[in-house]
Amino acid sequence: MLPPLGFTLLRALSDGDFHSGEALAASVGLTRARVSQVLREAEMVGLKLERIRGRGYRLLDALPFLDRAAVVGKLGAVAAGLTIDIVDTVDSTNSELLRRATRGDVHRHLLAAEWQTAGRGRRGRAWTAVAGGSLTFSLGWRFERGAGFLAGLSLAVGVALARALESAGFDGIALKWPNDLVHRHCKLGGILIELTGDALGPSLAVIGVGLNVRLPPAARSEIAQAVTDLAAIAGGRRIDRNAVLAGIVTELATMLEGYARDGFAPLRGEWQRRHAFQKKPVKIVLPDGDTARGDVVGVDADGALVLDQGGRRLRFVTGEVSLRRP
Repeated sequence: MLPPLGFTLLRALSDGDFHSGEALAASVGLTRARVSQVLREAEMVGLKLERIRGRGYRLLDALPFLDRAAVVGKLGAVAAGLTIDIVDTVDSTNSELLRRATRGDVHRHLLAAEWQTAGRGRRGRAWTAVAGGSLTFSLGWRFERGAGFLAGLSLAVGVALARALESAGFDGIALKWPNDLVHRHCKLGGILIELTGDALGPSLAVIGVGLNVRLPPAARSEIAQAVTDLAAIAGGRRIDRNAVLAGIVTELATMLEGYARDGFAPLRGEWQRRHAFQKKPVKIVLPDGDTARGDVVGVDADGALVLDQGGRRLRFVTGEVSLRRP
């Protein structure tokens, strides 16, 4: 785990230029030996540094670190309706927003983190993220309706994310039911939605999103499936994570306002057009370990997956099963 000092040094190096150990030490009020130790710790969590005697340190594959002012500036008028908080480290942005919800209102509250120490995916899985190389954030949103109305929310969020990424120049983004973003069948990102409130409403949705921006080989080796990142899709183009985050949040806010009125049904057709497995054979892994196979028909108005199994229609609810290629 990187200490706060580590993020201070990494931000100084995020311009991709060389910085001397002496200058870095002076900027943070520590010895050069301590600076060297902290930067070695940064390398241990997957960041690549170049050291040249007489020139200092340079962060390879440097990405601009998240900056609240930069995000707010790119959000424009949308920022006026949001509370925006960016932190270096948190256990999980979803967990932190849920804790804050017990103390106050987190409606339209965006929390982004450079690094999650205990990031979570669906069904309790860990989410691997890299400081400076991921986008991990959560957005709180209050609805007057209950959990039944929100059954298709993760699919709607996927549509909003795909729209935003396409607008930012990342082509070929597809969706995998119920909560993954993929590119050429490799996982690019995931969505985790956690609900609190009454069954019939009102309810609070904490919408967590994790996106791979640039995953080093060490991080990829920790993930038990094929993955990709925005850097690979961009083909070498420099990525401004602040601009990407602002574009996503803008699209999300617009989508969520519409969802509060109309639910998932208006987005159903677009989601199916973007589904990586639409009209294709798949295997469903059930909670008890058994499997079911069939061809994807699509999703219904509530977001449930519908398969055709030799003329028999099977319906699967979000969160019950895992969808895989046969």
